[in-house]
Amino acid sequence: MEAQLNISVLTKLFLVQFLLAFCVAQDFDFFYFVQQWPGSYCDTDQGCCYPSNGKPASDFGIHGLWPTNNDGSYPSNCDSSNPFDISKISDLVSRMEQDWPSLACPSSSGTTFWSHEWEKHGTCSESILDQHGYFKSALDLKDNLDLLQILQSAGIQAGGGSYSLSSIKNAIESAIGSTPWIECNTDGSGNSQLYQIYICVDASASNIIECPVMQTGRCSSSVQFPSF
Repeated sequence: MEAQLNISVLTKLFLVQFLLAFCVAQDFDFFYFVQQWPGSYCDTDQGCCYPSNGKPASDFGIHGLWPTNNDGSYPSNCDSSNPFDISKISDLVSRMEQDWPSLACPSSSGTTFWSHEWEKHGTCSESILDQHGYFKSALDLKDNLDLLQILQSAGIQAGGGSYSLSSIKNAIESAIGSTPWIECNTDGSGNSQLYQIYICVDASASNIIECPVMQTGRCSSSVQFPSF
């Protein structure tokens, strides 16, 4: 009888652990992979500061890989017991300095930015991706999504003036087979400018998907694409 009781207790504990793991894995439905144009980040009233290792390349940089739910809500700051640890991504730092630079002031190496992204967003995907996997997935997505080249191939050039919002969306959709969401900000003169591009990827952070939901925000029908 005692043996049967022990087996029953162990079975129940296993089921509880399984259900908890399943629930954690279902805490989000997809990722927004967000890249930002540095020229638009800097061309605002607040300005910017180059990283401590110098001015980044004139290319889109990673802002983040954000777990999101199909209804547009998102989890955040999911595990305070798992803080950012740069030693876990030491082999990725040179790629991150190039592709995930911080333009915030004061100038920094980028670790504060990366720490924020991991602790606010990355911890909410840790049932699927550990720290190394999270940052490597974002870097690999960047390698496979050359937004600047996509736009240039469609005749949309940084520093080339204004472009219709629809032409930017169509160029990206034609190249990747999925509709992007475009976020704009305003320059010092109040002109709408191309700021961030959101691409949706599945919960494994490996496959581009059609966005289940688009963020809200306003861009003018014609937007600036400033140089950097």
